Amino acid sequence: MANKYSVILPTYNEKRNLPIIIYLLAKTFKENKLDWEVIIVDDASPDGTQDVAKQLIKLYGAEHIQLKPRAGKLGLGTAYVHGLNYVTGNFVIIMDADFSHHPTAIPQFIALQKEQDFDIVTGTRYAGDGGVYGWDLKRKLVSRGANFLASITLRPNVSDLTGSFRLYKKDVLAKIISVTKSKGYVFQMEMMVRARSLGFTIGEVPISFVDRLYGESKLGGDEIVGYLKGVWNLFTSV
Repeated sequence: MANKYSVILPTYNEKRNLPIIIYLLAKTFKENKLDWEVIIVDDASPDGTQDVAKQLIKLYGAEHIQLKPRAGKLGLGTAYVHGLNYVTGNFVIIMDADFSHHPTAIPQFIALQKEQDFDIVTGTRYAGDGGVYGWDLKRKLVSRGANFLASITLRPNVSDLTGSFRLYKKDVLAKIISVTKSKGYVFQMEMMVRARSLGFTIGEVPISFVDRLYGESKLGGDEIVGYLKGVWNLFTSV
């Protein structure tokens, strides 16, 4: 059976970013002759994101773009759960809609997955020639510190735990999500820790992370506190 790649794209007020990210995804998949679809999970954006998504469905076809909205801001973890209900591919890519993640890295994820039959391939900002651009020192320190703290306490052997650009085998993602308890920023990290504890194999691809073009970062002080609590809860439970 030929592989099909489903991108779950959670959105909230991404009207300006969405057409560009979809264009880049379509281009990347077509150039690499891959079977693909994007499931847009929009949390009732007031800015008209869903209207843009409907136009994109007309442009690319319903076989490639699906809009699966929700009633309100319900968080990232549940967005993946919701998106998974509609996935028809056997691989799932999760990424942000705001250009933090560039679709050009996807073929590398796919190549590495095929090479060693990894269950998960994750993009890392902290290995090889990966990097972060557009962040001030405070954000870099918070992110590095968060990863450092988690890697020491949880030892999942992944250099970038809080990243959200990943390729999963569909059944692996479904299994991990079913046992993941946290919300928000900690969610990505817990998924990696759970993946390790369940014995799934993880490959890493260095990526460049670029801060958002439009809109505000969603990472606030309360998220940092939540993250620290999340590390502690995982440390005491997994």
